[in-house]
Amino acid sequence: MRIAAVLFVAAPVLAACQREAETQAPEIRPVRTVIATREKAGEKVVLTGQIEAQNEAAMAFRIGGRMIERPVNVGDRVEAGQVLARLDPVNELNALRSAQAANVAAEAQLVQARNAFGRQEHLLRNGFTTRANFDQAQQALQTAQAQVDNTEAQLEIASDRVAFTELKADVSGTITARGAEPGEVVQAGQMIVQLARQDGRDAVFDVPAQMLRTAPSDPVVSVRLTDDPSVSAVGRVREIAPQANAQTRNFPVRVGLDNPPAGLRLGSTVTGTMVMDSVPVISLPASALTTAEQNPAVWVVDPVASTVSLRNIEIVRHDPATVVVSSGIDTGDIVVTAGVQALHPGQKVRLLGSAK
Repeated sequence: MRIAAVLFVAAPVLAACQREAETQAPEIRPVRTVIATREKAGEKVVLTGQIEAQNEAAMAFRIGGRMIERPVNVGDRVEAGQVLARLDPVNELNALRSAQAANVAAEAQLVQARNAFGRQEHLLRNGFTTRANFDQAQQALQTAQAQVDNTEAQLEIASDRVAFTELKADVSGTITARGAEPGEVVQAGQMIVQLARQDGRDAVFDVPAQMLRTAPSDPVVSVRLTDDPSVSAVGRVREIAPQANAQTRNFPVRVGLDNPPAGLRLGSTVTGTMVMDSVPVISLPASALTTAEQNPAVWVVDPVASTVSLRNIEIVRHDPATVVVSSGIDTGDIVVTAGVQALHPGQKVRLLGSAK
């Protein structure tokens, strides 16, 4: 009886101890994993831009005045020396005639002073005049000569100002913009037309800063016409703007085209394709991504202890399906790809298989 009573009392205690032991036993959670491997990341980047002239010049008058004619318009092709616009030349022609008259008068004074000096020189040699009269005639000759030199310079300036009433193209090219209309009074240096020189074309793209940081040092860019991909050319980056666009916060990048076809006209919309640097990176399924201390991280399995630990990583780029990692994990690491939400550091896991 006494033995039965002891057993009756001990049975619940043993059952409680068994339940406590089961509770304290570590939980082994099944997870899916992938083995990290490095591979080339040569990703193609596609951007949309437009064709612009490699060299553009703002054509302007050197003098101000009222513009009476502008025989060219946007899209017109012009040759070197062709007249692009004209100013009213009345004032400049009047100034030219005044300068011509002043020059004629100065030359007449020079002739008179030269004759007077010659007479004084002859008289002084024969002793029929004084040194003072000779010096006065010599001074008058020098003054007349200086006056002629001055009027000739003024005549040349007046002639140049008449020529400045015509705005001519210095090189062949295409008109891409206009800044004034006939009848307007324009100032010296004010843009009348924009001339795109025909010696080259650029494809201009707005490129995000992150892409500039990861782009190759001298990439080859394939440029195709958006509405006709058969019209294409290749080029290299010629210029990167030092300041981002105020609206888009992207950086304008100019790609100089090699032998662009005629179909790549100024203003055409084009698509540029560039292959990023083939830097070895590790690609993981996006489901492996979690956070640790507000930074990207993944769970890595210790193959000996079958436990997991968090590892912070640096992400190059990601999309809904894939995360590309540049550092934080190495080749051969076992990374958890499913079940990451229920894990904690040091937890034992059982591998179900590698994610495909």
